[in-house]
Amino acid sequence: MISKPSKSARKREFLALQALGEQLIDLTVDQLDSIGLSEALLDAVIAAKSITAHGALRRQKQLIGKIMRDMDPDPIKAAIDRFGSSDRMEKQIFREAEAWRERLTTGDASDLAEFTDVVGHRNEELVDALADWFAAPSDGARRLVRRKIFREIHKDLASRMQNTSPSI
Repeated sequence: MISKPSKSARKREFLALQALGEQLIDLTVDQLDSIGLSEALLDAVIAAKSITAHGALRRQKQLIGKIMRDMDPDPIKAAIDRFGSSDRMEKQIFREAEAWRERLTTGDASDLAEFTDVVGHRNEELVDALADWFAAPSDGARRLVRRKIFREIHKDLASRMQNTSPSI
């Protein structure tokens, strides 16, 4: 005789599905479209994004959990993990870009050579921006150049990460 799961076990399973569904609310619409959700689940998640009232949002999350009971959660878990790893990668690139900007604006020419080795090519726009940085007459001018330096560093680091990591 096969026994069915207890009421508590079923409730834990349903709450886990609801928690997984709540993670979908934080994804962008493009990310949601790429997962291939059912139309009902996609509509419920998009509706939840616009709800601000606490009670209404709680009920919408429960509806998402209820819809997910009839679905296989594994593809959704895999997609959320995949998007989470790309978010972590973006944060890592941002931190590295800030650190390199500090090194390049306070260091010497050897730091630029080391950065060139790290990214694998010489970025002439970055070289020009660094020259502008050291020649800037005021703090206001330096602030603008500092942003350009960051953008160039970030672009180089992001392209390096995309070339060295498996596609997401």
